[in-house]
Amino acid sequence: MLKEYEENVDVIIKNQLETTLNTLGDLSWAYVVLSKKDMSCIFGVTNYPDEWVTQYKEKGLQYTDPVVITALNRLTPFSWNEKLLVRSDFNFEKLFIQASQFGIINGYTFVLHDNQNNLVTLSFIIPAAKGAEIMELLIQHKGDISLLLASVHETYLTLTSLSEKDTDKHSQFTPRENEILHWTSLGKTYQETGMILGIKVRTVKFHMSNIVKKMGVANARHAVRLGVELQLIKPVE
Repeated sequence: MLKEYEENVDVIIKNQLETTLNTLGDLSWAYVVLSKKDMSCIFGVTNYPDEWVTQYKEKGLQYTDPVVITALNRLTPFSWNEKLLVRSDFNFEKLFIQASQFGIINGYTFVLHDNQNNLVTLSFIIPAAKGAEIMELLIQHKGDISLLLASVHETYLTLTSLSEKDTDKHSQFTPRENEILHWTSLGKTYQETGMILGIKVRTVKFHMSNIVKKMGVANARHAVRLGVELQLIKPVE
């Protein structure tokens, strides 16, 4: 169940990123969350080549990635290339050679540091063939992409806070709360849900308010959407 939940988080985050980034063109990007306390704790969603992503995770390259090391000390977006990767004070040549095999030579990274001591980055590969064009695009939309990163990461924090509450996600709702989520997710109004369950509308609203608080979301619509996407709602017989 936990593995399935984590896979759903991946899908939600990737869809949220793609919804905006696909409107900007054919971009190669990577959203990564690293705990500053324990950098082995890494979450990433990307359309980078699968083989490179597998190598990166298996070899723990986040510890020696010069983009990560630079981002730890940055608040604003920055560009990077082989000069950053092979700086004389660090031996990054081996990593650069590995990355260059997948066309990861030049890029641009947006940075965020959250209140849970995570380093969050959204990086873009800048291919040589379209380098100037893509760089101009990223700079032109710098503000929008920074806001996108903040919005996506806010969603990520909400989802992971849910996963930490209980490995059995269904148990976080009372039977009545689950019933209300179930019928609301099927498009029933509060009044219709109240009639089905034999309770007053204000009681339905009271339980929904509790659901919203438990899930840490802004409103009932968000709670229902996440409940469906993350398969938190038990079928009602």
